[in-house]
Amino acid sequence: MTALWTSDEIAAATGGTASAPFDVTGVTFDSREVRPGDLFVAMPGTVHDGHRFVDGAFAAGAAGAIVSHRVSGPHVLVDDTFAALQALGRASRERSKATILGVTGSVGKTSTKEALFSALDRNRPGKVHRSVKSYNNHTGVPLSLARMPRDAEFAVLEMGMNNRGEIAALTRQVRPNLAVVTAIAPAHIENLGSEEAIADAKAEIFEGLEPGGVAILPNDTSHRDRLVKAARRFADRIITFGSGDADVHAVHAVAAEGGGSLISAALLERELTFTISQRGEHWVSNALAVLAAIEAVGADAARAGLALADMGGLKGRGERHLVEIGGGDVLLIDESYNANPASMAATLKSLGAERDATRRIAVLGPMRELGEHSDTLHASLAPAILEARVDRVILIGEEMRPLDDALDSRLAVDCVASVEEATETLMRMLQPGDAVLVKASNSVGLAKLVERVAGGLACST
Repeated sequence: MTALWTSDEIAAATGGTASAPFDVTGVTFDSREVRPGDLFVAMPGTVHDGHRFVDGAFAAGAAGAIVSHRVSGPHVLVDDTFAALQALGRASRERSKATILGVTGSVGKTSTKEALFSALDRNRPGKVHRSVKSYNNHTGVPLSLARMPRDAEFAVLEMGMNNRGEIAALTRQVRPNLAVVTAIAPAHIENLGSEEAIADAKAEIFEGLEPGGVAILPNDTSHRDRLVKAARRFADRIITFGSGDADVHAVHAVAAEGGGSLISAALLERELTFTISQRGEHWVSNALAVLAAIEAVGADAARAGLALADMGGLKGRGERHLVEIGGGDVLLIDESYNANPASMAATLKSLGAERDATRRIAVLGPMRELGEHSDTLHASLAPAILEARVDRVILIGEEMRPLDDALDSRLAVDCVASVEEATETLMRMLQPGDAVLVKASNSVGLAKLVERVAGGLACST
């Protein structure tokens, strides 16, 4: 395997000193993820210093480490390991000839990043790099850059934020050729105060655009003109996606047999009819953003359409588990990774579209970082629940009380204190034919419910 980095290159990029020659084929700062040939970056931590795990990283097969004090294995010694990771990311971006696509947004950025990767990989198999998981912050972005193969032709990198100025710092590292904003919604409104401020913070992604760069942004938002104005300062070209007069828009979109949607879309250069495997109107929007980007970088939209049809479910973001109980099946829809008002409403609407379900059950936990808007925004989910014809709701924690009050006994609601109690409550009520949506902010820990219910039901049959 071709070396991703040599010890000399790492030392040159970071200003460090190599203890001995070595080559690495990957980079990580999590000792649990070390694979043979990796470079382990011993990051400082608020709880544990990464240097405590250097020996374990070498035992797992690490070929070298970046450290701030000498260790027994091959290493590059630096003053500051976090600064070294950032420097390695910058060096990777500097040497790369890849077309870089940056993705941000309040909703759908990880899903869109994955869809973009699939679409580009269908065009150039094995030549596309992406950030994994949701590595989209001040440590995840330089790590994703540092992992970029020398011969990558495309790279799709996600950028997230909690506060103003964070995306500006990330986009200057990524230096995208194309920047996508998926949507604007009141995520992180506790820190930013208003949706307008959120739109401004997301628009920071345009500040890092390379000369000739392209900005892709949503047409279906009240903040479109605000985004366009911000993009004009940095982008050579602006493309909108969505409905109405969007540059890339769906002419027709209908439910496809077996789930997903069949879409006829007007693209930049052509019209295309394609199928997406993912369910929900929000995925129609994601797909249009992807195809706008695909055409903008000169890739084949037809091949991208085939990739969208073949995409599987994403863990925590719509992955579907079909499990047996009592001689029948229960559909468990895992949306446990994150939640904000827009994504809650979208996934509830998708639950309502499960026509074959005998009952629809929603297990909902709090949406975090809403600040003084929390009670109002939680209560505002009531219409979406009722319109989705949900039969039973399990609400977790005191933050969901305003929603319980807004529902006003119009359907069966179980209010519980913990994920564990929600799990027990759900498992007691499940019947064949049920469709269950599980959604909350990631910090709530609803992934544990999904793992236990899916595993428990599977084992009980």
